[in-house]
Amino acid sequence: MVGAISTTHPASIVLVSWTSTQKCGNGLCNKVRKPKAVSMSLGNGNRNNKIKNKAVERLYLGLDFGTSGARFAIIDEGGTIQAEAKKEYPLYPSGESYDWVRSWKETLSSLLEDVPLELRRHIASISIDGTSATTIIVDSDTGEPLWRPFLYNESCPDALPMVKSIAPPNHTVCTGSSTLCKLVSWWNHVGSDKKSALLLHQADWLLWLLHGKLGVTDYNNALKVGYDPEVDSYPSWLVSQPYYHLLPSVVAPGTPIACLKEEIRNQFGFQKDCVVCAGTTDSIAAFLAARATQPGKAVTSLGSTLAIKLLSNTRIEDSRFGVYSHRLDDKWLVGGASNTGGAVLRQLFTDDQLDKLSEQINPSQISLLDYYPLPKAGERFPVADPNLAPRLLPRPENDVEYLHGILESIARIEAKAYGLLKELGATEVDEVFTSGGGAKNEKWIKIRERVLGLPVCRANQTEAAYGAALLAIRGDKKNTL
Repeated sequence: MVGAISTTHPASIVLVSWTSTQKCGNGLCNKVRKPKAVSMSLGNGNRNNKIKNKAVERLYLGLDFGTSGARFAIIDEGGTIQAEAKKEYPLYPSGESYDWVRSWKETLSSLLEDVPLELRRHIASISIDGTSATTIIVDSDTGEPLWRPFLYNESCPDALPMVKSIAPPNHTVCTGSSTLCKLVSWWNHVGSDKKSALLLHQADWLLWLLHGKLGVTDYNNALKVGYDPEVDSYPSWLVSQPYYHLLPSVVAPGTPIACLKEEIRNQFGFQKDCVVCAGTTDSIAAFLAARATQPGKAVTSLGSTLAIKLLSNTRIEDSRFGVYSHRLDDKWLVGGASNTGGAVLRQLFTDDQLDKLSEQINPSQISLLDYYPLPKAGERFPVADPNLAPRLLPRPENDVEYLHGILESIARIEAKAYGLLKELGATEVDEVFTSGGGAKNEKWIKIRERVLGLPVCRANQTEAAYGAALLAIRGDKKNTL
């Protein structure tokens, strides 16, 4: 993360300059180093401060809608961040849950309002990422939701037998939380009576609010509804289903869709030819931000869970192990997510304890403690066992030794995950970039380097909003609207 950002309203917008940039790969991986703040907070509703010593031309806006909040990043063509900020979602109780549609819509408007006035008229294109498999069924004429959203982690086991009966064995859709299971569950309960309905993902719906063209998604978001990105079409087993007409058309992430709606331009002061581009999922956007552009490069996200993504020449999928592949241009982004990770550490230690205990760990020393750290029973990847129990005993008297054992055990799970991907046919990993809160722990990085037998380093950029902004650059270069 670059600089400090506020989670309150009005947002603290950080405007930054950089001492150098280094281009690499396909132009979507600008290596940015040595941030140096040159401007001020734009709090207290003051949107009229000037940016000092900076000639601004074409800029690109990326918005990331995550699990608990959203953020934006504005970059120039070289990848330099011009401004960034975040918002937590306002919560509006609705029955046993919350009115997420209202929260997302208001947050989108609030973030656009927080884009500094000096930058809005220079933004050439916009893209948005959203949480994977977050599903919204809308009226195909008005775009208004017909049902509450199905969230990314929501499971619809009632639909799983029907989905398994039509999909190939071990297909990505053969899990209760897949987009297709959510669609089938809705269809079985109320959908077959709806004459005019359309399935959108979270990012699709938010982008529609900006460009006004209903029924467009990207092939990353469409993966879990059954779209086959290798042949660029929905498979025949899905086309033959009675709900097929609900599925949106699919384009590549970053594809220009339409110019920003006139009412949005007028409301917020964006330029007339500002283009809205197809988005992606939050995890793909975070991978793009890390600039791991060559096969064999991987990103391990050490957040509440342990998420792995490896750029591979080969596509692999196996729902038995929670492994699936996203298309990334002419390569494949393969991986999965384990339930181990930071959530376990927070159950056992405070942040202060983690910092102080980690300082005392000798990362070159092998821990003989063998754990399987989980916050509760159940594992997805690299072992698929919904009943797998956490293993965190015996606990030594020395907390430094205990933490060392847990960190090393998580590193072994990471190593097993990369080994499984290789066994299934993926390109062998040769370097790991790290993002998430765990990336700040230097001792853990050294432990992982030893256990993995690979170079491990922190990613310079880890925010999905930055990756979405890179997609906006791509869309501007493709723009023929």
